[in-house]
Amino acid sequence: MVAFVRAFGLHRPDETPCGAPVPVSEAHALAVLDEHGPLAQTGLARHLGLTKSTVSRLVDQLERRGWARRQVGDGDGRQRLVALTDDGTKVAGEIGRRREARMQRLLDHIPEADRPAVLAALDALVTAAQEEPHDA
Repeated sequence: MVAFVRAFGLHRPDETPCGAPVPVSEAHALAVLDEHGPLAQTGLARHLGLTKSTVSRLVDQLERRGWARRQVGDGDGRQRLVALTDDGTKVAGEIGRRREARMQRLLDHIPEADRPAVLAALDALVTAAQEEPHDA
């Protein structure tokens, strides 16, 4: 597992595994907001598996970069939603394209007959990681 983390580039927190010069946490937040649209910070925290305070700092950083903004929620003036700006949508799209290209290059190195087993193993690993408590 450690070898995979290093080979894939997951140990570099200020760069995505696809080589985008964006912190991994910001790239994940951009992807979630791009996929789901505006979310309350609690919803974003749930999607990212992060605490509310961590997401608050993350959204502050996205705002400083001009990639996200907080806006008043529909129907409840007290609720604040996090939405991507036009620049944030562009950055999310570029990172998504880079991620897709990287994943395709990785798959291209795996024999076609082995791909279903590799993908099934990755699904099993994701499920196991989601079930494992983080403080274990």
